[in-house]
Amino acid sequence: MAQAHDHKGHSEASEAATYSARQFFESTSYAVGSPNGYNFSPDGKYVLITSDATGVFNVYLMPVKGGDPIALTTSTDDATFGASFFPSDDRILFTADNGGDELNHLFVRAEDGTVTDLTPGEKVKAGFAGWSSDGKTFYVTTNERDSAAFDLYAYDATSYERARVFTNEGAYSVEDVSNDGRWVALSKAISSANSDLYLADLQTGESKLISEHEGNVSHGVYSFTRDNAALIYATDEHGEFNQAWRYDIASGAKSPVIEADWDVAFLQYSPSGRYRVSAINADGLNVLSILDGKSGKNVELKGLPEAMLASVRFDPGEKNIAFIVTSDTSPADVYVADLKSGKTTRLTHALNPAIREADLVTATVARFPSYDGLEVPGILYRPKNASADHPVPAIVMVHGGPGGQSTRGYSAMIQHLVNNGYAVYAINNRGSSGYGKTFFHMDDKKHGDVDLKDVVASKGFLQGLDWVANDRIAVMGGSYGGYMTAAALTFYPEVFDAGINIFGVTNWVRTLKSIPPWWGSFRDALYDEMGDPATDEERHRAISPLFHASNVTKPMLVVQGANDPRVLQVESDELVAAVKANGVPVEYVLFPDEGHGFRGKENRITASEAYLKFLDAHIGR
Repeated sequence: MAQAHDHKGHSEASEAATYSARQFFESTSYAVGSPNGYNFSPDGKYVLITSDATGVFNVYLMPVKGGDPIALTTSTDDATFGASFFPSDDRILFTADNGGDELNHLFVRAEDGTVTDLTPGEKVKAGFAGWSSDGKTFYVTTNERDSAAFDLYAYDATSYERARVFTNEGAYSVEDVSNDGRWVALSKAISSANSDLYLADLQTGESKLISEHEGNVSHGVYSFTRDNAALIYATDEHGEFNQAWRYDIASGAKSPVIEADWDVAFLQYSPSGRYRVSAINADGLNVLSILDGKSGKNVELKGLPEAMLASVRFDPGEKNIAFIVTSDTSPADVYVADLKSGKTTRLTHALNPAIREADLVTATVARFPSYDGLEVPGILYRPKNASADHPVPAIVMVHGGPGGQSTRGYSAMIQHLVNNGYAVYAINNRGSSGYGKTFFHMDDKKHGDVDLKDVVASKGFLQGLDWVANDRIAVMGGSYGGYMTAAALTFYPEVFDAGINIFGVTNWVRTLKSIPPWWGSFRDALYDEMGDPATDEERHRAISPLFHASNVTKPMLVVQGANDPRVLQVESDELVAAVKANGVPVEYVLFPDEGHGFRGKENRITASEAYLKFLDAHIGR
């Protein structure tokens, strides 16, 4: 394992220092609370944040004027995330699951520190859904009545007595509640390319379809307007990308709000409705706008680095905002800004101070023609020491999903690998989101085929770069990307020189039959995209690496969480045993306290150390 050396007095031209996985992950992860919640304390002096400074995510008060965060929760095992202050006192709402099982409960922390589970139950999954405008009621979704359906409950903010206000008997997804408590926006997946929006009137108990359309049109929900007069929704009906449109509740009239040549990533309003916050996902980089409805001008924030801005939260008087700033070379930090002057103040420093930011790598967007000529985009990281005279080994990094997207922004895992001499190409193969609906649906019922061929073709793209060692290229990914890694080594065994499968699906037959019940509202869409296991089992078996593991000839590292509800441990157990039987080098890292992903910092360090050790052994530096 390469260790950091002293880099004091570095000049820009000198060689970049090399850092360990521990140094990268001793950076701190920060987040703010729910977009539906109160993120500033009632007096405006604190911001509610979540941090893994202790190695486990916990909830803190961050002083707006700067200083050390004050811990509100002290979990040593379960990841805990802040949701909201109460509007007129210092109670808070937060969520936590149990060992990564994704069964989040909603808790309240009283001002004396007493914690109460508001959604008890062994198999219950719950979420915070916002506040009424008068602050007397907050809303919660839970699947306690039916494990496959999330109902909506209204909780009294004083007594915590509750009433079920919407019973979800139609496989809907509860998207938003108007702040007068009358309207609930619902989405319903018909297929992976087609969905509908409904408006439930809690006064009359009636639900109304508001997205009448023909053909395949995808819909989503951004937000109700603050005056409760309209719903701002997402639709790709008018082009390749998700645009923001307005549905007037009284008249049913629809009109465009934001039209762009990229997806509108999000749209929200300040508490009074004066400010509209939105972002465009422009080629994997979110571009943020804060529109002042009073002046008609965008708020200009001063003194910020070139980076992505997100998670904008307003204080009670709408004089200040808190928000998150992230760049390729710096993890998410919490800032505050004065809306009138635009002056910004940085409250946190997430990057480990032992790491010099100039030693890290800024990514670029790189495209290549795939096997059939289709242009495929991706995010490319070039190590500082890479040159034609010193070509470096490379990794094709495949995102999860299958419809995810690799974007710009900070990744400790990727920067650790790049800093230690590995080029990384985070491919957005066909089927990825962010590049239009045609591109997104190109892999429907063709998973492990056309998308995998893109991954295979990307090797040729990397081999064409004179600073890449063309005989030392690995493939790596998590979740669906883990599946693609295992599939590449199984179905194209001579292409890549090694592979790292991080909690990847290896048996689609089992996985699609054992989907967690709380995925109920998305099941039909998933089956439409991947195929129904009742009728498509033969194809699922054909694309599942587990049933063809005898083909694997190149070294593989498998990483798995024992509590994973999506990719069961038995899948990785069986794959490892099968590859081992081939006499092929295979390593297995099993985390007893993780689910589908990493919550614990020590586990992330252990995993990244394993990645580097494995790559060093099999494709070198």
